[in-house]
Amino acid sequence: MNLKENYILANCCRPTESDPIVGYHSYDGMIKVHRADCRNLAKAEQDRLVKLEWAEITAGEDFTPDADYNELDAVDFQILEHHRNYGVDYSLKVAGMLHMDAQMVFDSHKKMRSLGLLTRVKPLIIQYRKNIVDNKWIKHRNHTYYELTDKGENYLAYFKKET
Repeated sequence: MNLKENYILANCCRPTESDPIVGYHSYDGMIKVHRADCRNLAKAEQDRLVKLEWAEITAGEDFTPDADYNELDAVDFQILEHHRNYGVDYSLKVAGMLHMDAQMVFDSHKKMRSLGLLTRVKPLIIQYRKNIVDNKWIKHRNHTYYELTDKGENYLAYFKKET
């Protein structure tokens, strides 16, 4: 089984793809993947546990991007990585956190949305900043929020392998 970067299977319960799973953010920065019924999770710090699905942590085999990959630059990949790390976010916040020009981030978001690397979040109540604050939900405000698509995740992983 080929897992994405920063994920590792726990030795204690050895989960398989047919098992429901839970992740544990370890102190070394890795997310250890356990079976949901693993006895060791009862002793774990509960705020370090995250819900996981196999589809989101399994790396694709020998991914090759489309020709549109060449339209991306280093700024685009920084923004994709921001969305991978923090989840749903909006252009002004991304610009502030990455110390970038706001218009450049707006333009990059627009380009990556048209390429299918990011998707616009519907204007409802959204879960905000995954893995930072558990269960923090906010009302969609007057911003356009974006989140990473599977294609965006694959492009980012491919970029990381190249560099």
